[in-house]
Amino acid sequence: MSTDVHSNSKAFKIFIGYDPHEDVAYEVCRYSLLKRSSIPLEIIPIKQSELREKGLYWRERGKLESTEFSFSRFLTPHLANFEGWAMFVDCDFLYLGDIKELRDMVDDKYALMCVQHNYAPKETTKMDGAVQTVYPRKNWSSMVLYNCGHPKNKVLTPEIVNTESGAFLHRFTWLEDEEIGEVPFVWNFLVGHNKVVEGDPATFPKSIHYTLGGPWFEAWKDCEFGDLWIKELEEYKKAAEKKVD
Repeated sequence: MSTDVHSNSKAFKIFIGYDPHEDVAYEVCRYSLLKRSSIPLEIIPIKQSELREKGLYWRERGKLESTEFSFSRFLTPHLANFEGWAMFVDCDFLYLGDIKELRDMVDDKYALMCVQHNYAPKETTKMDGAVQTVYPRKNWSSMVLYNCGHPKNKVLTPEIVNTESGAFLHRFTWLEDEEIGEVPFVWNFLVGHNKVVEGDPATFPKSIHYTLGGPWFEAWKDCEFGDLWIKELEEYKKAAEKKVD
């Protein structure tokens, strides 16, 4: 896997789902994480092409997979050598908070932790025309803190990830309910679903999830919070130009 190491080997590992059609979303997500983090991070894109080359991923793409990382995301504990805590996140996130706050919430009694959305989208399509599917625990797997060394997560071998159903994986069926910890919804704030309550800081997003489609798609240029993403894109471009100079 290609890695992006900032600082030392004790860096917090973050695996970002990568899709060539959304490269700019990945870059902005990565940039927003690094910019606001007060701890060292190791950011690793989960690229399907690399996983296939290494023999870790061989599954055929199904009609309902809207991105290349629909299933490869569940290789996170394996890619982290089943050690320590690591995070997986979709590329369509913009981080507004310091990831240290989220990492500090980890509790070793859980196999994984996530925002436990109760989400049933009304739309039938998302992003660039992909089908919008509805299933229990929808969006839980879009940002997950994995306790990679937890005995229950050892089941997530490449064989299981390549052969098990979407229901088994996305609903965390290998775990008991009490092994799934909860983090505040503001860390996976769904555009078009979650709401900011004026005067209530507990509702202010720490990371924005453009789950229906983000400003990198023409049709979603004017979506809610789209201006924040575009501002971050401009900053990322300027920073990238400075590096070249």
